[in-house]
Amino acid sequence: MPVDPHLLLAFLLTTFVAMVTPGPDMLFILGCGMRGGPKAGLLATAGVATSEAIHVAVAAAGLAALFAAVPVAFTVVRVTGAAYLVYLGVQAIRNRKPLVERKTDRAYLSGLLTNLLNPKMVTFTIAFLPQFIDPARGHVALQFAVLGAVMIVFEFLVDGAVGVLAGRIGGWVRRKKNQRRIEVATGGIFIGLGVKLALD
Repeated sequence: MPVDPHLLLAFLLTTFVAMVTPGPDMLFILGCGMRGGPKAGLLATAGVATSEAIHVAVAAAGLAALFAAVPVAFTVVRVTGAAYLVYLGVQAIRNRKPLVERKTDRAYLSGLLTNLLNPKMVTFTIAFLPQFIDPARGHVALQFAVLGAVMIVFEFLVDGAVGVLAGRIGGWVRRKKNQRRIEVATGGIFIGLGVKLALD
């Protein structure tokens, strides 16, 4: 096994706690599921998971030096991500088309971009994963890959379940003809996340 068993157990427990604690990713996926149904929730989860794979690759490559050497890069990415979330929120509130007519394929791209444009996720991954890497065992890149795969599995198990459940609840609410409230609530979630990201 490339990863130290004791470190792997600690990683599993820590990652599980981090995943079940509501955060920006979970709220974003919840909003996508409520607005677009179970499929949109799963696609948003897949987008977030893809971006996490990219973050792991960045961490493995040691590119954290970019933010350290050019602090303004962190700010630019953070503000861009915040603006994108606010844009999604405004679009959700302004859109008057019935939810059933909307395509869900944008949920994947939105999940991907939202997480990629959150530099805190990059810095968290870069700071978090190395704590469970044992250079003495060798195959450091493989250790990163194993831990990254575990994170992605947890992402689908936890946030994927949230997205599907939110989609089913959203479907029930839509049958009660409250879809406009869903739009406003989802838009509010996105805008709130954007403002929080900008101010953090």
